[in-house]
Amino acid sequence: MIQQNLVKVGMADLNIATDGAILKTTGLGSCVGLTLYDPVRKIAGMAHVMLPSSEIARESKINAAKYADTAIPELLDRMLFAGALIERIKAKMAGGAQMFAMSGHSDSLRIGPRNVESCSEMLHRYRIPVLAQDTGGSYGRTIEFDSTNGMLSIRSVQFGTKEI
Repeated sequence: MIQQNLVKVGMADLNIATDGAILKTTGLGSCVGLTLYDPVRKIAGMAHVMLPSSEIARESKINAAKYADTAIPELLDRMLFAGALIERIKAKMAGGAQMFAMSGHSDSLRIGPRNVESCSEMLHRYRIPVLAQDTGGSYGRTIEFDSTNGMLSIRSVQFGTKEI
């Protein structure tokens, strides 16, 4: 995809896009690329969520984009400020892979699945439906989200490109 207006979203980062801009993030392993979209105003948002809960934060000033429980409210605030209406917002997500083999069932090693669960719980709390997702597995992904139509393009070495 060659795009004129590309908005990069780094790790533990979030942003919104309008006017046909494309949001892109790379390096989704256990992280979740969460996207939100208002189809009427064509306002798109993306968060690169690293961890499920800010309760485990060790830093003195929390990076809201890093945690599912703080990234989703922050992303919604930005989208609503730009003119989106919460009742129209829909979600899609990708990532949340289990990148390392586990011996035993320690919850602390299930970062990817826990990220997906936490994002889903937060979306449910806001009554935002998840239209599609490409989560789990044991491989990395790169995603691009189009603010024109809400299409999420997912690329991986193993499976090529697909759109949801």
